[in-house]
Amino acid sequence: MDARIQLISDGDGLAVIGNPMDVERFLASKRLLSLSKDLGLQRLGPLLRAGAGVAQAGSGIAANSGSWLKLTKESAQLVKKFDLMESKTPGVSYAMIGKPGSIDSWLQVPKGSGSLLTNPAILAGAAGIMAQFARQYEMSEIKSYLATIDKKVDDLLRAHKDAELGKVFGATLDIESAMNVLERMGRVDDDTWSTVQARTHTITDALGWALGRLDALAERVEGATKMGDLARVAKEAESKIEELLAIVARCFELQDALDVLRLERVLDGSPDKMDGRRLVLKDDRQKRRELISQKIERLMARMDTAVGTANSNVLLHLPSHRAVVGSINHVGITIDDFYRPLGIESGRQSWETTRWWDAAREPTQLKNAAAEAGRKAAVGTGVLFAGAGVLWASRAALAHGEGDEQG
Repeated sequence: MDARIQLISDGDGLAVIGNPMDVERFLASKRLLSLSKDLGLQRLGPLLRAGAGVAQAGSGIAANSGSWLKLTKESAQLVKKFDLMESKTPGVSYAMIGKPGSIDSWLQVPKGSGSLLTNPAILAGAAGIMAQFARQYEMSEIKSYLATIDKKVDDLLRAHKDAELGKVFGATLDIESAMNVLERMGRVDDDTWSTVQARTHTITDALGWALGRLDALAERVEGATKMGDLARVAKEAESKIEELLAIVARCFELQDALDVLRLERVLDGSPDKMDGRRLVLKDDRQKRRELISQKIERLMARMDTAVGTANSNVLLHLPSHRAVVGSINHVGITIDDFYRPLGIESGRQSWETTRWWDAAREPTQLKNAAAEAGRKAAVGTGVLFAGAGVLWASRAALAHGEGDEQG
């Protein structure tokens, strides 16, 4: 084998490590070079100085470079093709591949001496750096999302009546400053870290506030039983959901930034604890994602029930039916847009409105309309005549439909 490179996956990304020219050739051959980023293996310096055994293993990769790719459909094919094996580092799989000089292909080969894969400490450090890249990628996706929904989140946070929520704007400034320090200095000093560390509760409190408002929306939707109320509450949810999800997205972005800073602090000061910290942060991130998904799905379950109510009461409430379905479909699109940068699949489908003439052919619709007209009859003869008119028109529609079928 003329060239050997190493593949490492942590479930979120893929690292390609080896001689710089070999790494470039490999990525170019897979049409992934333009999507890759420099992994920055020099950041493993603290690990390479940790002990003789680690330093010896590190010397084998000192002259190498690494590239990182977000694990997408295309890059995931490499993980599948080369059948990456689980390592002793939890959640991390790997493979060593090589390219014969006369064959235009890359084949899996046994890992050799000096391999990054032979030393758990260095592999854990590389996995920590990969976790940072994954968080930064998600931050970039969230920023793009917030830009497209035309919401000035910082202005929204500053102007909000809830004083605690307004503090998120200040936390954003501190965390962005710390990320700038990391980018320019290559590390996070004690003073910088103490500033952002004091801001962590601000972010979690704001996230909790937004999730609480989602629960409150779900309860209002559930409590609305009349068609007019359903239309009003659905419209309220349509206007509020984008604002709440914008705040949640900003909290996710700031949590990602804090994770990057935490991992950098561990890599710089306690590299032997990198693997434990990486796994804890990964678990925390997954729990946040699951929590927000649960809150959103609870809201959407109530809204789907509202659609069912609206769909069964078209004859007397056609405008409200259309309003409810339109609002809930808009909410579904808003949630899909929010899920996309977080890599969450929703699988929701849009509801369709029912035409009045189609509803008039359904026995259930006629039954619901007759029952409601009967309940309203005591209010006044005008309501009674209105209900009778609807029923007469419904029967006419049915008769017209039967005539068409016979003709």
